[in-house]
Amino acid sequence: MVGPGEFPRCIDFIRAKQIENIAFFLVVENEQSHHMPAASVHLQAVPALAPQRLVDAFTSVVTPHISDNLDRMSGITALQRFHRGRKLVGTAFTVKTRPGDNLPIYHAMPLLQPGHVLVIDGGGDLNNALVGDLILTYLQQRGCVGVIVDGAVRDIAAFLQADFPCYARGASHRGPYKNGPGALNVPVAIAGQVVNPGDVVVGDEDGVVTFPQADAERLLEAARRSAAKEDAIRAEILTGRVQQSWLEPFLGKQS
Repeated sequence: MVGPGEFPRCIDFIRAKQIENIAFFLVVENEQSHHMPAASVHLQAVPALAPQRLVDAFTSVVTPHISDNLDRMSGITALQRFHRGRKLVGTAFTVKTRPGDNLPIYHAMPLLQPGHVLVIDGGGDLNNALVGDLILTYLQQRGCVGVIVDGAVRDIAAFLQADFPCYARGASHRGPYKNGPGALNVPVAIAGQVVNPGDVVVGDEDGVVTFPQADAERLLEAARRSAAKEDAIRAEILTGRVQQSWLEPFLGKQS
């Protein structure tokens, strides 16, 4: 306090200005909170499921044979597998969210149909997990066949125990925020690979590939030819001969 005839100390002046600034900040924040719109989650049409016969057919196709027939330039290569070994084949239901926030995922979950794969573009951020045990349990109840996260997951033991197909950039014990914004069933980027809603998703121990449903029949036949070609090469290798017909075209390139 400043008495009669006394001059205010500098510290008193600073404290008064601090209080004044804090009060001003609180008033502005309160005004903004009343006028700022709630973060939105935009929804596009839920993608139609791939025909079951195609899903069944790709169950026996390995991802390298698909990748080889996509010019060896497509596919998702930067994610880790967090389940034991179950094959993943399904239809992409895409989610775009900002790093560390899973509100759009909550909006997506009730819309999932049996056979969908939840494909989440979380910007590759590893600070906060976007999916954990509770979401896993809900996805199982909805008939979702797997989840792909360009971001972090947690409760890894639950994914291993359930052997629920899960591919993610990494793991984090930190939970997510739930503020939005986001979008459902829009093109997303997963580790550099564009995935469109409705794409076929195939995942195994070698990674994940995605492709349009319109290209599925061609890839299925091409993958079968690749498998037959490799079977023939393997049989020739097992003869024990040093000279191999499949090697000759490449050895002939040497000067």
